[in-house]
Amino acid sequence: KVTFLPRLRSFTCDDLICVCVLGSLSALVYQRSLTPISLPCALCIPEKDLVGELQSASNTSTAADLLKQGAACNVLYLNSVDTESLTGPQAVSKATRCTLTQSPQPMATIVHFKVSTQGITLTDSQRRLFFRRHYPINSVTFSSVDPQDKRVFGFVARRTGSTSENVCHLFAEMDPEQPAVAIVNFINKVMLGPQQQQRR
Repeated sequence: KVTFLPRLRSFTCDDLICVCVLGSLSALVYQRSLTPISLPCALCIPEKDLVGELQSASNTSTAADLLKQGAACNVLYLNSVDTESLTGPQAVSKATRCTLTQSPQPMATIVHFKVSTQGITLTDSQRRLFFRRHYPINSVTFSSVDPQDKRVFGFVARRTGSTSENVCHLFAEMDPEQPAVAIVNFINKVMLGPQQQQRR
């Protein structure tokens, strides 16, 4: 029950296949907000809904439905770098610099990257480096793309059992239709936006 869908002329075969592949209408809406493919324009998920200011209309499907399920895509996991007490864009820049100058450079591996109201979950389905890692929402403090290369992004999370030590986890986009900028925006709206509102 998405209020803006009846305004569309029709679903295409691509849309029906996409619903099957993505598994839900919420995932389709999120995907079409990144790239329109066969739609005349990209869908727009209201920012109010993403930061938790949800209207209680029973016939309206909002971003809250998507967030309960989480949004996911495949990315390349590059490295995790200790940044001590450093956070913010400086932590992402440091992680990128350390990764690029490391010899030998760490091997990138494909991971399933899921963002939800619970936090960030990484799954290495090939189990090359790990099986699954979860970073709770209250441990993630920052996320951004690298200033030098917009295809590279990272998020900073507190080290387990520490209140001041941080680790920056670094990734690269795999699919131009799921760009690093969109992933970072989603992290910031879903996770960091509500946390910043609670602190005010």
